[in-house]
Amino acid sequence: IGGGRKLSKFSTVRWLYTIGIQGIIWKFELHRGGQKLIIPILLTRHLNPVFASGALIIPASLYFLLKKFLIKPYYLKRNKQKALENAEKTSSQVQEGRAAAEKAQQLQQTVANRKKSKQLETGGLVITRALYGNHVILSKINASSASSRESASEVIDVTIPLNFLVSDSGQLKLHEGVKKSGIMGFCDPCPGEPKKLYVEYSYAGNQYKVLVDDYEELLIPRGAHRI
Repeated sequence: IGGGRKLSKFSTVRWLYTIGIQGIIWKFELHRGGQKLIIPILLTRHLNPVFASGALIIPASLYFLLKKFLIKPYYLKRNKQKALENAEKTSSQVQEGRAAAEKAQQLQQTVANRKKSKQLETGGLVITRALYGNHVILSKINASSASSRESASEVIDVTIPLNFLVSDSGQLKLHEGVKKSGIMGFCDPCPGEPKKLYVEYSYAGNQYKVLVDDYEELLIPRGAHRI
């Protein structure tokens, strides 16, 4: 019986409790890369039920106490600190990306409006709302029936670029395997975080919505997206 914990990308520690013909043994293991260090400790050669139970319960209980009051708070604090440091490092990168996306959208605005007007006249495809960014935020928006237009620092509005990309035949296709932050008018609002694209659109008088992953294909309109 045993358990382990990953300390880093390349390091893992394990503790094993063994009962066999040699007696009761603890084993401590350190795995790092392709190397393994094993430290066996023979507790006793006699199979005493009370000692055997204590040798299992006491270390396990000690570990769970350390995990709750020391290890878990430490990792939470460390992860929070890393998140803050990452946010500071990427802040300027995000601001530059947003500024570039805004300039690109200004260039797209005229053509996007013209295409939108044409599609409205024929009852074709019109992107009414499109957001790109943090997958958690967009999953919540997609799951909600509310039409809230609250802004978030980890989300960017990409309604204009998608209307710009609508074809004359009233279709929009984003190819699979292509990261959407590289599309003109887009940017990466949350570097290092998984992203999704959320789209609300109208077609032939009906309302639709769809949520796709960053590298997933988007092909609209589709009857399965109808609200």
